Amino acid sequence: MSQEIELKLSLPSRSLPALRRHPLVAGAPREGKTCTLDNTYYDTPELALKARKVAVRTRHQGRQWLQTVKCAAVSTGGLSQRPEWEQPYTDRFDFSAIDVPDVAKLLSRHKDELVPVFTTRFRRETRRYSPREGVCILLMIDTGSVEAVSRSAPICELELELVEGKPLDLLELACELARTLPLMPGDVSKAQRGYQLFLDLPARPTKAEAIELSPDDTVIEAFRQHAFACIRQWQANASAINEGHDGPEFIHQLRVSLRRLRSLIKLFAPALPTEFVIEWNDRLRENANRFGDTRDLDVLHAELLTPVVAEGLADGAESGLPPLLKLIETARQQARKDALHNITHSAQGRLVLELNAALQGLPVSNLIAAVDLRTFARLQLDRLRKRARRRYEASVTLVPTQLHTLRIAMKQLRYGLEFFGSLLPARAVERYLTGITEAQGTLGFLNDVDVARGRLNAWAGKRSDLLAAASFIIGWHGPRYARLRRRVLQEVEPLLWGKTPW
Repeated sequence: MSQEIELKLSLPSRSLPALRRHPLVAGAPREGKTCTLDNTYYDTPELALKARKVAVRTRHQGRQWLQTVKCAAVSTGGLSQRPEWEQPYTDRFDFSAIDVPDVAKLLSRHKDELVPVFTTRFRRETRRYSPREGVCILLMIDTGSVEAVSRSAPICELELELVEGKPLDLLELACELARTLPLMPGDVSKAQRGYQLFLDLPARPTKAEAIELSPDDTVIEAFRQHAFACIRQWQANASAINEGHDGPEFIHQLRVSLRRLRSLIKLFAPALPTEFVIEWNDRLRENANRFGDTRDLDVLHAELLTPVVAEGLADGAESGLPPLLKLIETARQQARKDALHNITHSAQGRLVLELNAALQGLPVSNLIAAVDLRTFARLQLDRLRKRARRRYEASVTLVPTQLHTLRIAMKQLRYGLEFFGSLLPARAVERYLTGITEAQGTLGFLNDVDVARGRLNAWAGKRSDLLAAASFIIGWHGPRYARLRRRVLQEVEPLLWGKTPW
């Protein structure tokens, strides 16, 4: 068994000439000739191997046939490490060399049931990059397609495979290439793409994943686990949008990943280098702001305008609603266009890679390593709750800006509890999170109306018909707004002064 350590980077096919011209690529000597690789992936009719995250593949390269078995590994920022067994293939599968008992048993049990499921065919150009003694990386440019049933998807990737050195060496090379190239790290292997194509699975927005911490984890280990999970969410949604899936929820979940990352950095700030906290809080905030208008306008359209339009209240040429709705839709489409440009721009991939490299290189002092994680969690959750209490006390006047700061404080408390929740009693955490989520929903609606009021009035300008239409839209939501505004502090108070899960 060998350990394959690689970093997968996707790029648009139009950028291939620029990739090949890059000094680090052009200066790396070729490793053999460019070759065509024909791969067939096998599984049982019930996809028993996929269920256990095992892949069996045969590869035809010139006159050579190879059999490969791989086990899936958690990949973050495109960087993955997985066990691999490779040997010659002679028309029959031979799994005698598999030295992991569970994998060997699985393959032995299903050996006679294996059938072709999908294929990949691509041209591979390989170069050997050796910048210094002790570091050797293969640069493999793959172009081709994945084929399953009657469906296909293109392959255009740069794979960096570690021959000698550390995983951080892969990230440092990728960061340097991404300075001028639109490279996006990818966590989805060719095998995963093949299964998705075979099953005709639609792309879905990726939401935050739950991470199970252990009380024995160090504070830095806990931080890294959650940060990597946020990066996976960020990257998956950015990649889906790059592939043409541009529904509002993809951008929303991308922004959620960035918000969670910023909250995570602030939460763990006492254990992190000051320069890391300042740099990445600023860079992530700047990146999230690129997509803020898109999300705000999607919410305005879905939550505030659609109910009015559905009631038929926007009909009539004499109404100012149709031209106002047209102005809003134009702004919404422009914001979406700007967001898609920002996502396809090379900055997204570069940010993911540079943050991944920074996380890999975080220093750990003996003092920080000795901190008890549960104690740290309780102290930080207490701090977040106290901050929310101050925001609550400032919100008793129900001024919109103060309610907005309370909403942010409650959201940060929720994220903190989600990050540390696996260390605490599950039922108590669930009940508390339910309460916070309900209060956040109320505060969120109030903020949406307040933001919409400002936007609508700005669009209307001095036109009396548009001002009347804007007032009508806000007024339509007025009764609900007034009802929720009266009760919002009653929802929040027991969460900030009552019993907590920690």
